[in-house]
Amino acid sequence: MDDDALVLVERQPESRTAVVRLNRPKQLNALNGAVMDALCDALEALDGDDAVRAIVVTGNERAFAAGADIGEMAGASAVEMLRSNRIGQWDRVRRISKPVLAAVSGWCLGGGCELAMTLDLIVAGEGARFGQPEIKIGVIPGAGGTQRLTRAIGKSKAMEMILTGEPISAAEAERAGLVARVVPDELVVEDALALAATIATQSPLALRLAKEAVNAAYEMSLSDALTHERRLFYLLFASDDQKEGMAAFLEKRTPDFTGR
Repeated sequence: MDDDALVLVERQPESRTAVVRLNRPKQLNALNGAVMDALCDALEALDGDDAVRAIVVTGNERAFAAGADIGEMAGASAVEMLRSNRIGQWDRVRRISKPVLAAVSGWCLGGGCELAMTLDLIVAGEGARFGQPEIKIGVIPGAGGTQRLTRAIGKSKAMEMILTGEPISAAEAERAGLVARVVPDELVVEDALALAATIATQSPLALRLAKEAVNAAYEMSLSDALTHERRLFYLLFASDDQKEGMAAFLEKRTPDFTGR
């Protein structure tokens, strides 16, 4: 493992999981273009690795990611921002087909909060703080913050966070529905990995389509999303995993899913 790398990857073969760790500790894991490229490359490689079924993304005890790298874009023009399309890196993360969990300790702000929300669920340490402080530097969230935060916690609370720029605690984030669970700070990665390991025991095909179906709830009308869900459900009856899963249930044994 290269400790100087912007992103560190550790595979857990026994549980079919992997940890991807942001590695700019002096900058509180600020997300510049190089970090986001390295993160996307790592996630895409793991997405194509059949030995990995679930992924955990984390930072360090001080910060998951304290936002975008302001120094990288402070002097940019609108045309330069449009041409560089840095926000497109968050879209690369969104397209990962396997379950990806965020394990959040410390600060999770701006682009870091948007990154965590782009992932599938968030496990937070008790000391974690979530926020979209872009308003304080004369801009607004641009990598999904105004959209995903509103969908996660509702208009009124999202407005408060975005218009004031003030962060909320992990406990408040859990009450609002932003995070799935809150655990002691020292157990964040361990708990997220245990959850990822449980997820990884399921059928890879069913995991992929379940993720797709849940995400569709944010992007389609209820009628269209229900139709989409039904088609995915029927599609799984063409898989070996469906036959194995139902046979194992009837035979009262643990299924052996192969992803076929």
